[in-house]
Amino acid sequence: MYLSDMQPAMKPSDAFAKMAHREIERVPINQLEGRITSILLTPYPPGIPLLIPGERFNKTIVDYLKFARDFNEKFPGFETDVHGLVKREVDGKKDYYVDCVKQ
Repeated sequence: MYLSDMQPAMKPSDAFAKMAHREIERVPINQLEGRITSILLTPYPPGIPLLIPGERFNKTIVDYLKFARDFNEKFPGFETDVHGLVKREVDGKKDYYVDCVKQ
């Protein structure tokens, strides 16, 4: 996933500033491909940022996040930690979300 094609879409400072101006939205994993992150997305381990603000999600990264979600559901207590990935319950269903720049 670290070798996948990273696509910067805007300067990191501009993408991060969107958060201060409330120009972001929480997007479910299944809808992330092509979206621009407004946060730092960092899996632990290894603790190396996967995406920085302003980069666009690609299929490889979305597939990894889906894997992390599925792993966490199958093995409670052994969850993988991805800083920037938010677990939230909507309408009784738990899913994972990432804060992205509003379209």
